[in-house]
Amino acid sequence: MAVVGTGLIGTSVGLAVSRHGVMVHLLDQDETAARTAAALGAGVAGAPAERVDLAVIAVPPSRVGTVLAEQQLRGLAHAYTDVASVKSAPARDVLRTISDPVTFVGGHPLAGRERSGPLAARADLFEDRSWVLTPTRATSQPALNRVLEMVALCGAIPVVMEDQAHDAAVALTSHAPHVVASLMAARLQAGPEEAFRLAGQGLRDVTRIAAGDPRLWSDILQANAAAVARVLRALSDDLSAVLAALDDLAAAEPEREGHSVMRIEELLRRGIAGLDRVHGRRTGAPAGQVRLRVAVGERPGELAPLLGRLAELGAGLDDVTVTASQDRGVLLAEFGVPAVRAEAAWRALTEDGWAAERLQPIAAREGPPAAPGAPPLDRQAEPGRQEALSKP
Repeated sequence: MAVVGTGLIGTSVGLAVSRHGVMVHLLDQDETAARTAAALGAGVAGAPAERVDLAVIAVPPSRVGTVLAEQQLRGLAHAYTDVASVKSAPARDVLRTISDPVTFVGGHPLAGRERSGPLAARADLFEDRSWVLTPTRATSQPALNRVLEMVALCGAIPVVMEDQAHDAAVALTSHAPHVVASLMAARLQAGPEEAFRLAGQGLRDVTRIAAGDPRLWSDILQANAAAVARVLRALSDDLSAVLAALDDLAAAEPEREGHSVMRIEELLRRGIAGLDRVHGRRTGAPAGQVRLRVAVGERPGELAPLLGRLAELGAGLDDVTVTASQDRGVLLAEFGVPAVRAEAAWRALTEDGWAAERLQPIAAREGPPAAPGAPPLDRQAEPGRQEALSKP
């Protein structure tokens, strides 16, 4: 493989696939970044001597088309993908600028950190996370298979989408939230010093993602401007309604007080309903998760060991709910675990002696589909490993 752009995502891709014996060549305009990624174990700095199976273009959305055209012209790889968080605009650039669109598959791993650069990279960054692929009608099956195999090696879950549907989705779930976090964080510049003595975890949670690279996020927002504007315009309408209600309450007009309080409470309830959709608390498990339930006795200290074991198994402790069973005389702890780990988690809890129940079937995870004529990525692996990974 080759990775062009050794920032957070590109270096993390290199770290992830290198664990499986894939030889990764790291290219970057900033030689120090490529050498840093290589020193971390993400691959070797410098271009390969011959064409590789797959190249990952890990550059901002506005540069995907140009960089891809350059690398395709030099014959870097048999297939190409990108990791930009906007897909429609890069796809148009790609189809307009490259000579061989059959080799390209658009991609976007739904993973990241507030920090940027190769030093922020992690080999497990993509594990159990969705990785969107947006193949065009021109994309060949061999190219798609190579990208699917890379996604599997990173431990991610492939999701095939149309590029415009992807951009609308991330505008709601990622891009607009980043703008809102930045707006709130910007208010802090003018805050009095004594206010920060009262700052708690809530403020940190709301503003955490505002720490992203301003140049990268400016590029992202420019590429997805229309979709983000639609979300922020609806948010602006809600904000205007809350402002009107707060102004009425501040004016202390008794005849409007009840109505204003109801409007604020209605918005807060809508917020809880939206949060429930993300966490799956009322509408079932979110995509990629399975719900499990464990019966726990009510003796002092009996719940704490279970919570410790759940953390070891990768369950989100913020999502654990506990209810009292009236007929069984126990507490029922319900939680979600990533679908790819659900079977192992259930078995581990059962073997530890916990009364664990699966609230929905656990589907077996299958590898990416393979098509005739699509060779697997070359590996430096132990005997038998390459055969096992190349099977459908």
